[in-house]
Amino acid sequence: MTSPTPQQTTRHNDVTGPALVACDLDGTLVRTGHPVTAAVRAAVAKVRAAGHHLVLATGRSLVGALPIATDLGLDDAWMVASNGAVTAHLTGHQYEITAQHVVDAEAAIRLAAWTAPGIRIAAELVGVGYRVNIPFPDGDLNGTQHGIAGLEELWAVPTPRLALNGPSAYRLVPSLRALGVTAIATRADWVDVTAPGISKATALEEVRTVLGVKDYDTVAIGDGENDIEMLRWASRSIAMGHAPGHVQAVADRATGTLDDDGAASALLALLS
Repeated sequence: MTSPTPQQTTRHNDVTGPALVACDLDGTLVRTGHPVTAAVRAAVAKVRAAGHHLVLATGRSLVGALPIATDLGLDDAWMVASNGAVTAHLTGHQYEITAQHVVDAEAAIRLAAWTAPGIRIAAELVGVGYRVNIPFPDGDLNGTQHGIAGLEELWAVPTPRLALNGPSAYRLVPSLRALGVTAIATRADWVDVTAPGISKATALEEVRTVLGVKDYDTVAIGDGENDIEMLRWASRSIAMGHAPGHVQAVADRATGTLDDDGAASALLALLS
């Protein structure tokens, strides 16, 4: 199934009804490896109490996003994971995967292994972890790492996302995109690969439609390369204060940094 192209929204300074508030996780709501701060947790609770739909939109796998949802006290919420390749609805302590977009893993893996021998490759197993050709450092992947005997095992089971890790992995991006897949370098040594045309924005547009939220009542907060399409999609977009200049350039405004609990300030501003 191919996600619809996110529609262009009219920019508004204020939301007029229950809004869809899309929040990136790492670098926005939380510092990687740390718990959510009390300020962010309180701001999320206030936004939800006001009737808005807070949607987690992350590059993390679903298994990595779930603990943050729990930490935030979310018991009925939507999550966009794996840069838009996986969408799930969380109810209580259970979740339902509502959309999953499979990538052409074989072509991308063959290219990466040929071009960058020794590169680490991980194929996501939704809700579980990853199959990996070489173990990734602790903390780099969410969930369990399953070793393989041969590269073909990485594409034996359909996967929504590949993670490539190695020195100068970003140099693979043009060749990967030439295959037609979506490739985003979130770091110089890290590239995420998903199906063509997939982004946080495409997944959020589907969620918006399900929720019945008007396109002008959409808000997005993020800080990274993989947030750019989401920021462009939202009617009201906010970049974290520590985000790179080219990310801040696509947002309507910037908030404080992660150290300042900038996401909490941005969320509370929706209520003023």
